[in-house]
Amino acid sequence: MMNAYFITEKDFKNFVSAMVQSLTVIGPVAKRKKFVFAKLESAEDLRLDYDVTLLPPKKEFFPPSQDMVRFEKDKYEGCISPQEKILLGVHFYDIKAIDMTDRLFREKNEDWNYLANREAATIIGSNIQTISERAFWGTVGKDVPPKGHDGFITKINGGYVYETRGDKGEALVKFGSFAKATDAQVKEARAVNENVMGKCPEKLNRSSKEIAEKVRKAFSKEAFWEALAEDCFSCGSCNIVCPTCYCFDVQDNWNLDQVSGARTRYWDACLTEDFAKVSLGGGATENFREERAERFRHRIMRKASYLNEKLGGPACVGCGRCSAACTSDIADPVNVINKIMEA
Repeated sequence: MMNAYFITEKDFKNFVSAMVQSLTVIGPVAKRKKFVFAKLESAEDLRLDYDVTLLPPKKEFFPPSQDMVRFEKDKYEGCISPQEKILLGVHFYDIKAIDMTDRLFREKNEDWNYLANREAATIIGSNIQTISERAFWGTVGKDVPPKGHDGFITKINGGYVYETRGDKGEALVKFGSFAKATDAQVKEARAVNENVMGKCPEKLNRSSKEIAEKVRKAFSKEAFWEALAEDCFSCGSCNIVCPTCYCFDVQDNWNLDQVSGARTRYWDACLTEDFAKVSLGGGATENFREERAERFRHRIMRKASYLNEKLGGPACVGCGRCSAACTSDIADPVNVINKIMEA
């Protein structure tokens, strides 16, 4: 089901207020000079004019710390407990990232610690009104459209066009004073979303296929990767803020009674030194990516090449979070990839 509606600026605030009063609504809110996805307490908190959030919205389905099993002596119980929520105001690049994560957590052994939360959510996208300084979503994975959302809001003159993508999106119409959108309003909304695509401050200069092939061929250029990674602190910040990273570590945490506790998973980062370290027994270990350059290379390979065939495009959506989070300003995929393409 796909319908297009229009709602005025004034009525839109009432629409959001009605949802906040009846449902759990997560949306972009200001945090000092930055933005985060958080539970809305009122319609006034919603900032659809945000540029990019500090952490991606995947945290609503795959939190940084997530209990998987709780145990006590010989008893245990799973921790899957999905809560219905509305994720409102998601930019298209983050919707694409959620699409990728959906696919990766569903293949082979389905991960219901993620999927249960994901399926309980309604995702409503919104157009990009402000562009972040490190964004390059206009030139990455252009052949991969966002598809895993239930509705999309676009700000136009006088109000908003709300396009539903299914029953979940349609169910929200009852909370607002919507009218059927005219052809002119739908056309204006389409133009708004198309026009913003060429305004990113950073750009990739080649197609995803060309990039994937040449990045893969650059694997053996050790001096190149060593130079790029020279200033890397191995902090993993670029991984932690990435909307498409999905690696995690699992730890058993015991309570003081030493008979109860929880098995918890935490976001992990392939740039950190211990990520690829494994035990050989007897206190011995082996690290498959011991050097910074190897880890730096692995991240770029994963984003630009390794997963392309599976995902239909790169495992990068151009949000620019990694570039902004990097202390030494070396994580920017645009800089690395364009250097490879120009070589």
